[in-house]
Amino acid sequence: MQDVLNNCESRMNKCISSLEGEYLSMRTGKASTALFDKIKVDYYGSETPLNQVASISSPEARLIVIQPWDKSVLPAIEKAIQKSELGLNPNNDGKLIRVSFPPLTQERRKELAKSAKASAEGARVAIRNVRRDAMEELKKLQKNGDISEDQQKDGENKIQKMTDKAIDQVAKVAEAKEKEIMEI
Repeated sequence: MQDVLNNCESRMNKCISSLEGEYLSMRTGKASTALFDKIKVDYYGSETPLNQVASISSPEARLIVIQPWDKSVLPAIEKAIQKSELGLNPNNDGKLIRVSFPPLTQERRKELAKSAKASAEGARVAIRNVRRDAMEELKKLQKNGDISEDQQKDGENKIQKMTDKAIDQVAKVAEAKEKEIMEI
């Protein structure tokens, strides 16, 4: 039974981590180097993550500076940023690339907040699916005679407490992200 509980807790934590990772790559009014984590650059014929061909820093709240280790890859980095879904215009000065973040409009902020809520709801659904799977596993163990009915009920209570805790965590993460998005 302990294996079922540990597996359940691990999977719920992965759901929360996945949501946090998704939120890191979501654009807000502030510049974040995490936005560039998913961008791949054509580096000598292979798709390479941007952070493996350049250093990415944020010297100001609305500016990202990308300095490639190999200057010949500057045009490829610029092209990759333009192709990305971030909607940003990189400025190439021959040595490094500057990406300035224009302030978000109120309409765009509302769209992002809506998207953040949808992601949070997806995480809650995933957590509930984990709970369902764990409950079914406990029922199988009880049916096979591996655990008693009392142990099954005790396990179900523990799983429900884990679920409630995980859903509360999702709510906190989502609330923080929405607050960050709506800040002007």
